Amino acid sequence: MRILILVDCYVPSAKSGAKQMRDLAVEFHRQGHDVIVLTSSHEITGDAQIAHEKGVRIVRVRTGKIKGAGKIWRAVEEIRLSGAVWRRAGRFLLENPADLIVFYSPTIFWGALVRRLKKLWGCPAYLILRDIFPQWAVDAGLLRRGPVWRFFRKKEIEQYDVADKIGIQSPANAEYFAKEFPLRKYPLDVLYNWMALQEPELPATDYRRKLGLQDKVVFVYGGNLGVAQDMDNIVRLAARLARHTHIHFLLVGEGSEVPRLKRLVAAKALSNVQILPAVGQHEYLAMLSEWDAGLISLDRRLSTHNLPGKMLGYMYWGMPILASINPGNDLFDLIEKNDAGFCLQNGEDESLAAAALILSNDPELRAKMGVNARRLLERQFSVGAAVHQIISFAAQRRAKAEENLVLQAANHVA
Repeated sequence: MRILILVDCYVPSAKSGAKQMRDLAVEFHRQGHDVIVLTSSHEITGDAQIAHEKGVRIVRVRTGKIKGAGKIWRAVEEIRLSGAVWRRAGRFLLENPADLIVFYSPTIFWGALVRRLKKLWGCPAYLILRDIFPQWAVDAGLLRRGPVWRFFRKKEIEQYDVADKIGIQSPANAEYFAKEFPLRKYPLDVLYNWMALQEPELPATDYRRKLGLQDKVVFVYGGNLGVAQDMDNIVRLAARLARHTHIHFLLVGEGSEVPRLKRLVAAKALSNVQILPAVGQHEYLAMLSEWDAGLISLDRRLSTHNLPGKMLGYMYWGMPILASINPGNDLFDLIEKNDAGFCLQNGEDESLAAAALILSNDPELRAKMGVNARRLLERQFSVGAAVHQIISFAAQRRAKAEENLVLQAANHVA
């Protein structure tokens, strides 16, 4: 089967979604499929560049900068995305029809391109939905329900309408669809985040020594430093634990909140917090092996739910998870039932600090919870399981199409 993957960022991007889609593409190829990844890039000079990586064809199409750009400029470039890809890679797509389209959201702007390709190729499309936008932006106070929201909402619905299956990342997200689209009955599929269980050729790192953290218990946060993540939550935690000099907080990533976050840390004179820029995916995963516990933070106002991709890296290295998240999130059951860490509701600052103290003072507990976290990764979040789930959907669609052809032929004869 030939599979086309549409994603707006791909390795070597430091975004967790880029690595996830790389792992998915490589696993599709390992299982015998012909895989094409089509992604945007602001770094190439021609209309498109084609590369071969780990058996996968990567088509990078020139666009403006999307990830890491300002909000308005990013929105403009994403709105142009489907049209830009078709203009600059349309000939390639015409010459390389696929049997299955897998497209990733965010962004919400693949809908027009997917509709065109489905009409050309007569194939199904599977939407991997990770962020429910614009709802999370409304919840976080970044967007009001006005003309701009209505435009984004229209694009959100377009991508749902064009998908033959929508892979939501959390069972709780089904509640969003039931509430917001009660009459549409979208075909939902709980598709958990995933990760390759073995990463060969990771580089050797020495961050603990370079940063002078040899005698510290380090809580690491890796990924987007944005509004939805409520980084003030972690700053409050660090401030509460400032007198416990053996505890340190390391934040690694990029995002809209970085400048403000740096000013806030400096204003509070928090010597127990360091902010490092994003690094490459292999470097980041290798770096994680040096730390003691993984942090997750989500804005308490969010009404949609996700299982952040950053937790997969924590689980890969057998790290316990300390999470402070929005009410109703499936992470509560997932982490607590599997004894893989502590999970608190954002706003329960005293309980969060108490949990961090427990982890920092009990290396045996950290080790036990870390083992459980790794087992959870292997059982529920492997890339092989994700590929099997998507391929099973495609196989069912193909079988149904063949059955319909047989019925049509029989009716014609009759």
